[in-house]
Amino acid sequence: MPAGLINLADSSLGATALWANDEFFAAKERMLNPAPPVAKPGSYDAHGQWMDGWETRRRRDPGNDACIVKLALRGAIRVLDLDTHFFTGNFPPQASVDATDDTDPLEKHARWTTIMAQSALGGDRRNRFTVSDPRPWRALRLNIYPDGGIARLRAWGVVQADWSAVKDDEVVDLFAIERGGAALLASDQHYGSIRNLNRPGRGVNMGDGWETRRRREPGADWVIVKLGHPGTIREVEVDTAHFRGNFPDRVSLQAALIADAAADALPTQSEQWPVLLPEQKLRADSLHRFAQEVAPLGPVSHVRMTIHPDGGVSRLRLFGTIARP
Repeated sequence: MPAGLINLADSSLGATALWANDEFFAAKERMLNPAPPVAKPGSYDAHGQWMDGWETRRRRDPGNDACIVKLALRGAIRVLDLDTHFFTGNFPPQASVDATDDTDPLEKHARWTTIMAQSALGGDRRNRFTVSDPRPWRALRLNIYPDGGIARLRAWGVVQADWSAVKDDEVVDLFAIERGGAALLASDQHYGSIRNLNRPGRGVNMGDGWETRRRREPGADWVIVKLGHPGTIREVEVDTAHFRGNFPDRVSLQAALIADAAADALPTQSEQWPVLLPEQKLRADSLHRFAQEVAPLGPVSHVRMTIHPDGGVSRLRLFGTIARP
């Protein structure tokens, strides 16, 4: 998946399945579960074989089935992933997706735009489609032709935050996922994804964070993140929740204000960025706050966090004030 995108249809972030014309075999809510779909052979409920996804009954009349999903965050969608894993003889042969930016997608006169034309699907696989429309949306309507089951709907995109509502002197988390912050690249993501670093709240377990493999060579692991809006960072929080025998020994941060840079150039460029936070000792399963230690660099747009030498970090918060154009 392209760097910097988040799943706007993630139920753990607040996405909700609002309506479906039919969900006889499997509930529509399952389709938004961020975890990979699972199979339970031989497991039956009152409606038949239990399936991990949204599944409608066999249609015996003209038409098609549909489900409306409210996105977790308003944003522009870049890639749609219609996952049909474990749906083999019961996946929809075709599907399309419409989108709306109206606040109430269930309203009779809601305005819908097709962002994925009716397209063929394969069974028991991930079906990915690139979206060219750059506009932000609040909700999706998944249409399946004529019926069947979808294990997961993922809408990978970029959050469109309303920065006009933030005052010039207001201190906010510039890296927060709801404000459009995104983790771009890392030296290693063996045990945990960098996409977890700016999720809301504290990590629920050790899997809900970024964790690298055990480093057996010199050096240190790193991650590069982009702020939702350029700003001056005044306080840093590094949370090692649930990481006890595998937390980093030390952490340091560098930052820079860059208008545009190719992703493959960032690892080398970021080594020369000014120091935002000199190396600081970390503790196991703890929330670390740094304010006086943060250097006054002024407006920045990207941050490189280096963990010495390796390990796991649950959350990274970068509090500051936005920089107006």
